[in-house]
Amino acid sequence: MTAVQHPRHRLDELLQNPVRFSIVAALDRAGTLGFGEVRDAVEITDSALSKQVAALEAAGYLAVGKSFVGKTPRTSLTLTRHGRAGWRAHLATLREIAGDPSA
Repeated sequence: MTAVQHPRHRLDELLQNPVRFSIVAALDRAGTLGFGEVRDAVEITDSALSKQVAALEAAGYLAVGKSFVGKTPRTSLTLTRHGRAGWRAHLATLREIAGDPSA
C-alpha cells in the first residue's frame, strides 16, 4: 500500500517566507508594479525588498525591468508565468490544508 503524503510537502519553500509571499501576492493582483509601489505595499525597506526580489528573480518567479523617466531610473517588477503557476499551486495547497471547499 502506498502512503499518501501530507499536502504540506507540496508547499513552495520560496513562498513560505512572509515577505516573498506578500510580494508575489501584490504582483498577482496588479500584474506589474514599480519597485516603490511594492516596497510601500509590503511595508519593507528598499534593501529588504532588493534581497527578496533577487531571490524571486533567481527562481524565475519575477522579471525585473529597468527604464528611465527623463533621467530618473525606474524599476518594474512583473510576475512571470512560472511565478504565477507557482503562486497558484501554493495557494491551492494552503486551501487544501485548511480544508477550504473552494480549493
